[in-house]
Amino acid sequence: MMRTRPLKVALLGCGVVGSEVARIMTTHADDLAARIGAPVELAGVAVRRPSKVRAGIDPALVTTDATALVKRGDIDVAIEVIGGIEPARALILTAFEHGASVVSANKALLAQDGAALHAAAERHGRDLYYEAAVAGAIPLIRPLRESLAGDKVNRVLGIVNGTTNFILDKMDSTGAGYQEALDEATALGYAEADPTADVEGFDAAAKAAILAGIAFHTRVRLDDVYREGMTEVTAADFASATQMGCTIKLLAICERAADGGSVTARVHPAMIPLSHPLASVRGAYNAVFVESEAAGQLMFYGPGAGGAPTASAVLGDLVAVCRNKLGEATGPGESSYTRLPVSPMGDVVTRYHISLDVADKPGVLAQVATVFAEHGVSIDTVRQHGRPDGDGDASLVVVTHRAPDAALSGTVEVLRRLDTVRGVASIMRVEGE
Repeated sequence: MMRTRPLKVALLGCGVVGSEVARIMTTHADDLAARIGAPVELAGVAVRRPSKVRAGIDPALVTTDATALVKRGDIDVAIEVIGGIEPARALILTAFEHGASVVSANKALLAQDGAALHAAAERHGRDLYYEAAVAGAIPLIRPLRESLAGDKVNRVLGIVNGTTNFILDKMDSTGAGYQEALDEATALGYAEADPTADVEGFDAAAKAAILAGIAFHTRVRLDDVYREGMTEVTAADFASATQMGCTIKLLAICERAADGGSVTARVHPAMIPLSHPLASVRGAYNAVFVESEAAGQLMFYGPGAGGAPTASAVLGDLVAVCRNKLGEATGPGESSYTRLPVSPMGDVVTRYHISLDVADKPGVLAQVATVFAEHGVSIDTVRQHGRPDGDGDASLVVVTHRAPDAALSGTVEVLRRLDTVRGVASIMRVEGE
């Protein structure tokens, strides 16, 4: 039998995502009530600009005092879609203290202070759900912490930022330069006026920290994630990738070490073979490839951002949290029992694609090969060709076998100092093989 007294929801933030959450709560109210077992009522909406017209929202519900809203004592669930660290962190903690569970889409806060938030939720007997914090509408958090809870996940490899994927896909498919592709992404609304968080990898790094923590049952913070942006990727890099049968993606990669004693989390551009499922992810879509011992290889694909897709994930969490409320229970919290250390990037075993401008004369290849050998790095393939302008220089492309990243970066530093090396045109890691 359905409970007639509604569960009360406080909405903290009413921007692109928050307004969609409010709309779906209103238009799908009957369905949500049937799925939960009780009606849900939007009890208040906290905003910064109360004078703004918000279609479908009763102005009487709008307030600028978010703290007072979550302190009311009758709020069952607070939905936090403000973003940033403060005041979101303080509001979530206050909501726990005054009886509310929390649904959040705040990747930056969870990557930085997830452990403290989980501890507060457990202390007060509340839920903390955040499916929308990673990959928008794609069900990913719940499969990792529930569906695969009985399995051992060894690797999570994914495209988790739609803006960067749109830019790189445009560069690949049309030959556009970085700035041209970024300008188109901005015009279409895929990139913010200040795209730094996306193109420099900060957004993806926060998501990588969350994914690694859940996948490996250990605490991984944003500061633990190695990060490189993709602003230096050029048309020449894509030409080299094409010659290798690859494309270039900005990847979030979370791995368990082969001996099981540590984990790594990193974000950087990488070449991946066209045969890999992630290579075919186009436009602003996201996709995450999960490798586990029993289930094998799984891929999750879909829209990773936008108001409606992200709101879909928020509402899924709302249904789960409300069901828990009715059953006087809580869902899964933080699982960090493994306490695995996070290894630095230098310990990661990877491959490099290195393009050098060298003097076009005998002995150069042998000299370069010697530097690789002295650093314990084995060479997979080499391509060398002279310049059509006949300026006395040549292009030398080296693809390595897998080796510790520190050895590879050390090799490059020595190569830069060789008299016969005019410059390092590009360096990129090779993944997905």
